[in-house]
Amino acid sequence: MPWTEKYRPKNFSEIRGQDEAVAKIMNFVNNFKTQRKKAIIFYGGPGTGKTTLAHVSAKENNLEIFELNASDLRNKTKLQEILKPAIEQQPLIKKGKIILVDEADGIMGSDRGGIPELIRLIEITKYPTIITANNVWSKKLSPLRKKCELIELKELDYKTIKDVLVNILRKEKKIIDNEILTNIAIKSKGDLRAGINDLQAISELKDPSEILFSERNKETNIFDALKTVFKLKATKETLKIFDSVNMSLDEIILWVEKNIPKEYKGKELARAYDLLSKVDLFKGRIYKQQYWRFMVYENIFLSYGIASVKKESKIGFTNYTKPTRILKIWMNNMKTIQKKTIAEKYAKHTHISIKKTMKEFPIIKQVINTNPKISRELKLNEDELAYLRK
Repeated sequence: MPWTEKYRPKNFSEIRGQDEAVAKIMNFVNNFKTQRKKAIIFYGGPGTGKTTLAHVSAKENNLEIFELNASDLRNKTKLQEILKPAIEQQPLIKKGKIILVDEADGIMGSDRGGIPELIRLIEITKYPTIITANNVWSKKLSPLRKKCELIELKELDYKTIKDVLVNILRKEKKIIDNEILTNIAIKSKGDLRAGINDLQAISELKDPSEILFSERNKETNIFDALKTVFKLKATKETLKIFDSVNMSLDEIILWVEKNIPKEYKGKELARAYDLLSKVDLFKGRIYKQQYWRFMVYENIFLSYGIASVKKESKIGFTNYTKPTRILKIWMNNMKTIQKKTIAEKYAKHTHISIKKTMKEFPIIKQVINTNPKISRELKLNEDELAYLRK
């Protein structure tokens, strides 16, 4: 049996490093009938115990648990077929039940009716509903967030993970070098499940000391990255925080620019904007002079620099928002795309260069608009025709 299942916590006392989340779920289940919101969302990285905490909550309260994976509930139809009967049926044996919708990231958004239908079912259910998500801040989950209480499960520090690994080894009557255990705990990067899996694999080796460790390449969402920069003190890890965000540096700059005033005031705000201006300065030098080595300074100012302006760590929840300039840039890019595709078709048909067509585009636009036959001959699509009429 996998050790992750064999040593999965059976009660609240066995859950490590999530005291705040445990207290909140106990209150939610015990006082469900008086709760304003009828569902909660456990969110956090892989291996932090989201699903486990839901199962423990059911066991501690003598409730049945009806578990559904969101990959099986991708749209409105599936939700009506599977989830609706579950929330309407009475529990078979125990006094009540918990509905668990695991990995809500997999449910389709409004375009397929998944999220709106899930919200509707939550509002009519008589049973506590627990939803889990890795990235609760994705745009499609926005309507769901408003209807649920959010409970974050934090990544465990390596010392907590190491303690769990040591206890497992004692029960298995196995011995592994202390330094190797420390490496397993550190390289798991807060993912307890990954640490336990590594421990089980390594325990089967004749010589565990020969194992080579490589850090897991975990992607960080932009909200967690901003929280690290704006709320925590600057460390060596801060320098790397934006490396794991799946966005271009230009887009990250816009996110930082938009949200600086939400965290910094007075001298801190002025200093943060000063450092951000230096980011822009180096960005200009990079593109103008092709000095790509300057990118390291761009990243330093954007991450460690802005994080270092605060005198102490900041507490409390901050609602970071998407920069409107990204939408404007996207719209401008869409216009450029239409212009370029029209120019390419015109250039091919008239045997002139695309560069010359783009340069003379205002005149060419007038020519095309004066004669509908030209647009038909160029086989322009509706988007291209709409662009020409503007």
